[in-house]
Amino acid sequence: MSSDHAPLSAETVLTASADAVVGIDGARRVTVWNPAAERMFGWTAREVVGREAPFVPAELSSEYGAVLEQVRSGTPLSIVTRRVRSDGTVIDVRASTSCVLGSDGEPDGWVLTFQPCENEAQVQAAAMERARLVRRLTDVVVDINADLSLKSVLDRISRSITELTGADAGGFVLLNEDRVELVSLTDLSDRLQGFSAPLETSLFGELLRSGKSVLLANEDTRGLQDLVWADLPGLHTIALCVSNVHGRPYGALYALYSQRKVGHVELELLELLAAHAGVAIGNAMAYEELNLQRVHEQVVADSSADGIAVLDFGGRVRKWNRSAVELTGYPAESVEGRHPPFPLPPAHGEPIKHQLKDGRWLEILMARIPRTHEWVVDFRDITAQRAMEEEQEFFLATSGHELRTPITVIHGLATTLVRKWSRLSPRSQREAVGTIADRSANLVTLVERLRLGSDASRGELDVDRVPFDLRELLGRAVRAFRPLSDQHDVVLVAEEDLPMTVGDPLATGMIMDQLLDNALKFSPEGGTIHVCARAEDGKAVVVVDDEGLGLVPGDEERVFGRFVRSGPRGDRSRFGGLGLGLYIVRQLAREQGGDVTAHRRRQGTRMRFTVPVHGRGDGETAGSGERSGPVAARTGAGGGASGADHPPGHREAQETTKTSKSPEALPRQRSTSADASRRR
Repeated sequence: MSSDHAPLSAETVLTASADAVVGIDGARRVTVWNPAAERMFGWTAREVVGREAPFVPAELSSEYGAVLEQVRSGTPLSIVTRRVRSDGTVIDVRASTSCVLGSDGEPDGWVLTFQPCENEAQVQAAAMERARLVRRLTDVVVDINADLSLKSVLDRISRSITELTGADAGGFVLLNEDRVELVSLTDLSDRLQGFSAPLETSLFGELLRSGKSVLLANEDTRGLQDLVWADLPGLHTIALCVSNVHGRPYGALYALYSQRKVGHVELELLELLAAHAGVAIGNAMAYEELNLQRVHEQVVADSSADGIAVLDFGGRVRKWNRSAVELTGYPAESVEGRHPPFPLPPAHGEPIKHQLKDGRWLEILMARIPRTHEWVVDFRDITAQRAMEEEQEFFLATSGHELRTPITVIHGLATTLVRKWSRLSPRSQREAVGTIADRSANLVTLVERLRLGSDASRGELDVDRVPFDLRELLGRAVRAFRPLSDQHDVVLVAEEDLPMTVGDPLATGMIMDQLLDNALKFSPEGGTIHVCARAEDGKAVVVVDDEGLGLVPGDEERVFGRFVRSGPRGDRSRFGGLGLGLYIVRQLAREQGGDVTAHRRRQGTRMRFTVPVHGRGDGETAGSGERSGPVAARTGAGGGASGADHPPGHREAQETTKTSKSPEALPRQRSTSADASRRR
């Protein structure tokens, strides 16, 4: 730089920066807000300086606090997240956070730099990871609330700390005036149960004095070996978070790490768990108070963030707390003496989900009061979690299966042609090329259906109901799989007079691809795959028998659940997969009026697939080719007796007032063994 030019000032640099730069002091108030921040978020510096940052969405406040806490150690952190503008719109950004140290070397604040995130893959990956974590958190919270005994709730909270955050040990510390007491623990010595210490000298006391909700202590910044938590060998980091009940500190969740490192995600999960734990503890305390002091039952129930209703022996509402009014919109006087305005769980400790008329979703849990023969119903708003679960299921079911497998089939046959062209007869060459063309057409259809994301997210499945030649379709499927493995023989035996069937030829082909793919995959030692087709009781029955690993006893129905693998089939290192294939196969089969069931054999597995025969009351005429319209697919975990058709209106016990979640088409996945055979 020329000597006659003055050096650039920090203010000039901030003003000229293309990135939004925000300074935050130790109390989390905005101290710096450059012009780029004004352009990105819409607020002027005059509107935000001196206040807490207004751009953090409410559902991401825990993530924001967790990032700031982790960065206090001095290590900058960059994440893909979302922020809100002054007009209420939400934008995807990459947020980079650094810690500012004061003259004494202690953390004095933070510098946040924001850039628009235009990488759709990163945004989608971040959204999917958040959906997975929310789903995992929801399952943990349901488990915590499965029992309303306070001691049981505290024990479940301690177990959930290690399960959710990956900590090596955990515990719940109760605040008792000026002392703290370890009342529940997991993966620590039982002799620590009931350990008490002064609040002033504890980490809990330090956390309360800081005014924050989460604290991270590690061996690099302070000694941990003189603490009672040193009972965990190799302890290097402690994360703790306040759990408030009715707005006041009740205790703290401690997550201890000796084997792995802790990041902002674990801190965020710990803070979210602490919030839910506070609600669960509040509910448990309310339950015990209701049981001991009936005169105060409405006051205690009204202090809960969840909706709570007390029902008499006949199921009619006796008490209806303030949160129940806010969640449902029904005032107490309109429901007392009547049944609740939503369905009740079928049994104690079995939550159900229900959608209200205004579109919100409730999770409902019920517990019985033995002495009075009354019931306590607990319900909460899970609309946001429900939406994220549906987005996750849509993405996994469509892109993870529907697109991947058709491409794999095309690639496998093309590779076969390249490697074995000279050894194939002209007829075999034409058949292979024809199969590639057929699968390419199917792939185009799948891509087009993926584009209709709004329909698929609602679970509306377009299924054709047209007559088609099942025998011809089976022949094409068997011919497509024969060249994919040198270790397997695929044999088709079909009745010559097999009648025409009614359904969706594309969906039926996908079902057969999945069943054949599984037969190859789970027969790693090779063998013969028998495909048999016959007419039986007004339906066409297709049986696929393999000589592979078989099913674990009792898993004949369980394998049709989502994300479920049976016995050796659950070995990710050998077989991979998400455990969604058979679940989606069953939904497709049932939408056509058929079914898919699994059966154990002496050696291997039998898969039995049925499809209606043409002319059995389906209402189609031969050659009509008209669609029957969108059909709402059944949902749930694939329950029901093996081989039994569900009656109209059938619903799973765990969920009511459902909308369909089945994807549009069967996601197919090529077997590991078949790929290996082609490489050989």
